Amino acid sequence: MADKTVADPVAAEAYPDKGTSELVINESWTPDLLPSGWMYTRHGKFPWYASPAVQLGLVAFVCFLCPGMFNALGGLGGGGKTDATLADNMNTALYSTFAVVGFLAGTIVNRLGVRVSIGFGGLGYCIYAGSLLASVHHNVPGFNIFAGAFLGVCAGILWAAQGVIMVSYPTEAQKGRYWAWFWGIFNIGGCIGSLIPLGQNIHVTTASTVSDGTYIAFIVLMCAGAVLALSLVDADKIIRSDGTRVVLMKNPSWKSELIGLWTCIKAEPYIILLFPMMWSSNWFYTYQENAINAAYFDTRTRALNDFLYWFAQICAASVIGPLLDNDKIRRTVRARVMYVTLVVLTAVIYGAGYAWQKKYTRETVGAETFVPWDWTTSGFVGPMFLYFFYGAYDAVWQGSMYWTMGALSNSGRRTANYVGFYKGLQSAGAAVMWSLDSNKLSFKSEWISNIALLLGSLVVAGPLILIRIKDHVSLEDDLADVDETIADVVPTILASEKA
Repeated sequence: MADKTVADPVAAEAYPDKGTSELVINESWTPDLLPSGWMYTRHGKFPWYASPAVQLGLVAFVCFLCPGMFNALGGLGGGGKTDATLADNMNTALYSTFAVVGFLAGTIVNRLGVRVSIGFGGLGYCIYAGSLLASVHHNVPGFNIFAGAFLGVCAGILWAAQGVIMVSYPTEAQKGRYWAWFWGIFNIGGCIGSLIPLGQNIHVTTASTVSDGTYIAFIVLMCAGAVLALSLVDADKIIRSDGTRVVLMKNPSWKSELIGLWTCIKAEPYIILLFPMMWSSNWFYTYQENAINAAYFDTRTRALNDFLYWFAQICAASVIGPLLDNDKIRRTVRARVMYVTLVVLTAVIYGAGYAWQKKYTRETVGAETFVPWDWTTSGFVGPMFLYFFYGAYDAVWQGSMYWTMGALSNSGRRTANYVGFYKGLQSAGAAVMWSLDSNKLSFKSEWISNIALLLGSLVVAGPLILIRIKDHVSLEDDLADVDETIADVVPTILASEKA
């Protein structure tokens, strides 16, 4: 234990006491002087178990096995089936419930803790893949829609908890790198998952539903991820590399958490300008997976494209994460460079996408005379690289979103609400797009909606990214939305921070 007790600005916790909240001043720690117990025991240079690095690694592997495998399955187009209609309907149900739960997910995570939240969240992925397997042999639309809706509930909670870990566990100087590590490990799941159908369908040169073995492999791996989640520890036990803890509400009430959604916006009203970017952040998956990969390519080529898409995410994350954390450049400058980069990449990559999209329509690829392209088809290299860069762009967009939210606050409580807004709006957008695809919106219209939403959302988010991101978030800003009943002790903590 440290020699003296000080106000740790990031370790402050609010405990309800007889209907009121109390801000508690905790002991401060250093990386060389940690609490006793196995969670804080170091093994050589390996960090302690309750450190951000270890916990981020664990949650990355959970996402590797659950949403990573889900992404690989979805990346095949149509959930691995020839007809994408069932997957469209399942995903409409999925993202509809995800949108509703997503808005409240930060509140749920603050109440239940990250370990229970992620463990529960992993269950939905197993059921979703199992329902697709069942649909190959029986007509079970009710079960399929339930599986999609239930996964929306589970995924909303899982991703909110993951977001809390991502944006509040690292120090301000580590947030970009931690995101890159997570995104790389997570998308290795997508890569390996895409190799399963590639290996099992390597000789299939026609468009067809993937084999039972493919679905079974996904189910087993997803179940393993749900079990692995139980090895996590909750945020109140985490000590960062600089000795600080995460700002949390200890045993919050549901009422205080719901009120917290409003006070979060009140403390940082500019966050509303980020909402269109949140809405757009999953919109493009439907177009890429169904209008390109599933529509134009045979089974093994879809699996190859799927692999390249997630591999591109790893490559892009390994570049964008360290660049966003480059401490030789002020954070405000990095934010502006990031913004300009997003605008340029959107125009260039989606502009190239139009050159490919104008070659075909939903009607031409649906004709009986259409022969799906194989990787041996002359001219395949062009759309292959296009799909690769679509994957890289996704990583840059998502990484910029997480970094921006992390740059606005170091508070675990507030960032949980930010991530809740993010996942809720993201999923609402995805639900609309899956529904439009299910109703056979033209591929050209889908492309137009992609580039229009992405560029438009960047215009709206400009003032927040260019003005509101600061070089450092002060404790006073992070405590701007604390309960009025504890406001009288905030000056003591601020004074201690300055000391």
